Amino acid sequence: MKERLYIDGCWVEAEVYADLYSPFSNEKIAEIPQASLEQVDDAIRSAVKNKHEIAEMTTYERARILERLTVLLTEKRDEAATLIALESAKPLKTAYGEVDRTIETYKFSAEEAKRNVGEIIPMDAAKTGAGRFGYTQKEPIGVVGAITPFNFPMNLVAHKLGPAIAVGNSVILKPATQTPLSAFFIARLLEEAGLPKGVLNVVTGRGSLVGDRIVTSDNVNMITFTGSPEVGKEIIAKAGLKKVSLELGSNAGVIIEDAPDLQKVAHECVIGAYSNQGQVCISLQRIYVMEHLYDEFLEHFRSEAAKLVCGDPLKANTDVSSLISAKDLTRSMNWIEEAKQQGANVLAGGIIENNVLVPTILTNVATTSKVSCQEVFAPIVTITPIESIQEGIAQVNNSKYGLQAGIFTQNIHTAFEASKKLQVGGVMINDIPTYRVDQMPYGGVKESGNTKEGIKYAMEEMTETKLIVWNQN
Repeated sequence: MKERLYIDGCWVEAEVYADLYSPFSNEKIAEIPQASLEQVDDAIRSAVKNKHEIAEMTTYERARILERLTVLLTEKRDEAATLIALESAKPLKTAYGEVDRTIETYKFSAEEAKRNVGEIIPMDAAKTGAGRFGYTQKEPIGVVGAITPFNFPMNLVAHKLGPAIAVGNSVILKPATQTPLSAFFIARLLEEAGLPKGVLNVVTGRGSLVGDRIVTSDNVNMITFTGSPEVGKEIIAKAGLKKVSLELGSNAGVIIEDAPDLQKVAHECVIGAYSNQGQVCISLQRIYVMEHLYDEFLEHFRSEAAKLVCGDPLKANTDVSSLISAKDLTRSMNWIEEAKQQGANVLAGGIIENNVLVPTILTNVATTSKVSCQEVFAPIVTITPIESIQEGIAQVNNSKYGLQAGIFTQNIHTAFEASKKLQVGGVMINDIPTYRVDQMPYGGVKESGNTKEGIKYAMEEMTETKLIVWNQN
């Protein structure tokens, strides 16, 4: 499969191509165009030229395009899931879940497009406001530069494109180097759904070349980025005065005070820790269990983790497959070794089988170990006993990140205390921090980001609020 760039409604060859390999089998699966700076500039010019066409479309027309996209994606659900599994090594059952979420994300975008309204301002509430009538209206920000990660190559693209199209923006999309096929796939479906030519442009290549060109361009009005805090900080430094929306990393924690069914909680925690090989921004990385439940929970968790099937992502029964790259596999093993040298015990996993890091359980982990204080982005979880809820809250908050956290408790006062004191963007009561549905506000504090995603909230970021005041005196 030889892909092409999507610029100004045309599929364009590049002078240079890079081979794309399966993270699991290391087999070549595609040739990916490496956009030149001139081609990136062409994509930006196209987005600028065509931003007025999408902005001047009626809300009904934009919503209809997104609705048609959901129909097309539903028809091609099998093809889409297989593509995700092939390029990212996401297990097929999980890839199907991503496709279903992607469909929902575009549906929500179509619905929210119809609710993108301003408000009436009571001008006469001010001493000098008598005889004046004011209101606001939402206007598209213009050209959006979207830079997306590998871990949800279809749904996180949807979280950029859906809101942007809904409010009438044009987009330059730069997908992750390892997972561009999903982005090209969606571009073709949007073309078929009737999106005007040039409203969406897709360019691939090195982030330091392609991404930087988009970020630094004065013709791009907003950057929306999902990825690491390190890259997020670089984007902020380079972007100038344009708006920048960042959804960054985490080392999400959960507190377990009590539960009527501890085995069920352990099962949920296993899903939260190991889904997509732990390559989820809100993957459950740190578990804090009240001391009197610790041994029982540990046994349940180990038993549930042992049921996971590791192997080929294209097999229907696989639960855990390869990390996105050999570099990440090496890093993860080094972090496990560091934790062991600092006193950690490996209760399960910690080994590589058939190019897959076996789901790993660590206990007695130092808070300074990278597997605890950094974002591990691998199937590794730490489990720690605590003596009080206050200790658990302090441990979760002992992080430079703050995306989401969870707590299992039957005590309503404990739940309210945790929801108030946990320093995160979202608190899940009696659930894992990995829980997310696509219409909810999603974003963190500290180094986990600076804005909110979720369709309605992303649309707010992607619009400008204009005030209109009528003087009736």
